[in-house]
Amino acid sequence: MEDRDNELIGRLLGPAGPEIGCDACFEELDRYVDLEAAGKDADAAVPGLRAHLEGCPACREEHESLLALVREDQGPAS
Repeated sequence: MEDRDNELIGRLLGPAGPEIGCDACFEELDRYVDLEAAGKDADAAVPGLRAHLEGCPACREEHESLLALVREDQGPAS
């Protein structure tokens, strides 16, 4: 229960660092996922997107779906 309370408080207070909005998230999401799937530092390349994903269920769901699709297309790791 405490974890859920902390998560709710965090959402109310917002991120400590930069955050982007939904429009910018959807513009950058493909690039972010490609970098993430390639093992690169997607957070450094697109500052604020991770914070947005943590606070926006709709964008987070889109991110998770897209990342799963990209990883599926990559096939098993060699």
